[in-house]
Amino acid sequence: MIQARDMTPAELAALLAFHAEAGVDWLVEDDPVDRIAAFTAEKAARQVARPAADAPSGNPPARTLAARGAPQSERQPARAQPAQGSALPAIPDENAIAEARFAAESARSLAELKTAIEGFTSCNLKTSARSTITAQGAGTSGIMVIGPMPNADDDREGMAFSGRAGLLLDRMLSAIGQTRESVVISTVIPWRPPGDRMPSGPETAICRPFIERQIALVEPRLVLVLGNFAARFFFGETGTIHALRGKWRDIGAGGHTVPALATLHPQELLAAPASKALAWMDLLAFSERLQTPSNG
Repeated sequence: MIQARDMTPAELAALLAFHAEAGVDWLVEDDPVDRIAAFTAEKAARQVARPAADAPSGNPPARTLAARGAPQSERQPARAQPAQGSALPAIPDENAIAEARFAAESARSLAELKTAIEGFTSCNLKTSARSTITAQGAGTSGIMVIGPMPNADDDREGMAFSGRAGLLLDRMLSAIGQTRESVVISTVIPWRPPGDRMPSGPETAICRPFIERQIALVEPRLVLVLGNFAARFFFGETGTIHALRGKWRDIGAGGHTVPALATLHPQELLAAPASKALAWMDLLAFSERLQTPSNG
């Protein structure tokens, strides 16, 4: 195996750029680290029944026991609710969805909802993300555009659909007489998953109240859904985007029902330019529906 010390600065720079584009978030350390065990230990430490200061004298704090790898039987009992304001990673549990729903329903505006999502600590996706992505845009056209989850460009810029995919989305909107300012753009998942992996079922369930509340607050006339993940999320089906695209369906959020049309994600169009013809057909259908006063 080639060692870093045997590589030129240019070769090192090219290798780092390759890993960054591939979504690598962690560098290899000098000594191996069992991050699964560390993650489990941190979760146990933050779920102790009482703060370390209240622990009986002579017993080391739970955090110390966890750090030493002490058996579970030697630690204090865990509680179901995560510690308030804890910065440690949070693993989805049965309470997280209820917490997300309460936080979402308590928001009376998009600004309040953004603050609530940024302060939410019960989804582990947040611990590795730089940015929290929520609804952006004035929405004067009555259109809401919803993608799957932020990618590396979005996470770095703090804005949905950045980079090359964002530029293509801008052109797609322009083709139907719209701009980023005239629509509202958001993502199903507000945080970028590590390495751009697919969100798990529990992670998706935790994030559902947030995107549904965004739709309820925006009250769009029409929703344009982009990509496989988002289409399956809203339509409750397992087909590919090629099977789900181009068909109008009603989606509901907080008592608000809105017609939605799915099409291919700009990133998919960059990878397969031949599919742009399909996306163009969907955009024409979307534009035609938008110009119908009743949207019926």
